[in-house]
Amino acid sequence: MRKGTRTKSYRNRALCTLLAGLLAMLLGAASPAGASTKQVTPQGRAEAAADVLMQSYDQNTAWWPSSWWNSAVALTTMMDYMQRTGNTRWLPIVDHTFEVNRGAFPAGERSSDPIEGDFTSRAIDDSEWWGLAWLQAYDLTGQRKYLSEAVTIADYVHGYWDTSTCGGGVWWDRERTYKNSITNGLYVRLTAALHNRIPGDTLWSGRAQTAWTWLAGSGLINKSGLVNDGLTNDCRNNGGTVWTYNQGAAIGGALEVYRATGDQTALATARHLADAALASPDLVQQGVLTEQCDALDRTCDDNAKQFKGVFMRYMMDLADTTGDGTYRAFTVQQANSIWTRDRDAQNRLGQRWSGADPAGYPNAHDWRTQASALGALVAAVPRGTHHAVGTGE
Repeated sequence: MRKGTRTKSYRNRALCTLLAGLLAMLLGAASPAGASTKQVTPQGRAEAAADVLMQSYDQNTAWWPSSWWNSAVALTTMMDYMQRTGNTRWLPIVDHTFEVNRGAFPAGERSSDPIEGDFTSRAIDDSEWWGLAWLQAYDLTGQRKYLSEAVTIADYVHGYWDTSTCGGGVWWDRERTYKNSITNGLYVRLTAALHNRIPGDTLWSGRAQTAWTWLAGSGLINKSGLVNDGLTNDCRNNGGTVWTYNQGAAIGGALEVYRATGDQTALATARHLADAALASPDLVQQGVLTEQCDALDRTCDDNAKQFKGVFMRYMMDLADTTGDGTYRAFTVQQANSIWTRDRDAQNRLGQRWSGADPAGYPNAHDWRTQASALGALVAAVPRGTHHAVGTGE
């Protein structure tokens, strides 16, 4: 099938799915036995899921034990939820997490690596996740300390930008062993986002454009428009797993560059990456976003449990930026599948958004899968229901 025909066919199916999904919400989609049926609006679903996620938040240590980068993403998702819906019930956790965790921690207390202050460690991508979290905190509250923290983290990450290998790119780790997709997709997003929030900036704009040009031409994006995991030692695409979060981070980076520069090519690339993902049988099965480890004879580790939510965060951004009904339809489709097929009586949301739960490889339910699915539910909340919460200095 020609690419254009395939994309058009998907768009037609997706728009039909959107109409079906909206009808299901109006009628009150099917609920598991014993579950409340009152949360039938997109906002109500997201609120119920957010409340369950917060049951695992440790108020004393101010994170979700025991995953450092996953906690950064869970916090970001909670802030997306607050910004999207205007429900700020959980706003105090933002500053609490910041103040408790901005210092140093020995290995084993927050991560297998020492945390060296300002949310940095030898894992460069872990630092980036926290940088993006504090940018979202700045957007949500207007407090400049969060923007300053994001700058500190981004400066740290920039120290691992290296043109002596593969012509550029940020190393995944302090030992400089691997240049991969997630570290560089996040770096593009982080640097471009800083430019978009710092009046008169030229430094971060230049870094963002350089990083985006490198990423787009690095070979990490394969001929099908899918993002493989990383580069080989001789700077070739390693053919590694196409994880959803790599695809999502590249989309998010391209969108932020577009906002920073007005570069229509970056926007077109974001759309190309999204269309490739939605058309891929490896990533979307029977209309449901699917990680390769979601297969019925596999299980996902604690990292992969949260990947799909990252993809949905940037799919939400793409739908908002373009106004394209195809992307909006996809977000609604994921939310409907999660709510009607992957939710238990306590509103816990699982790893497989299809709800599949085979013997021997059960559908995992923990705070990571909850945060990931919440990302999809938030993405389905219509734009315009949110408002800025800003509390100033």
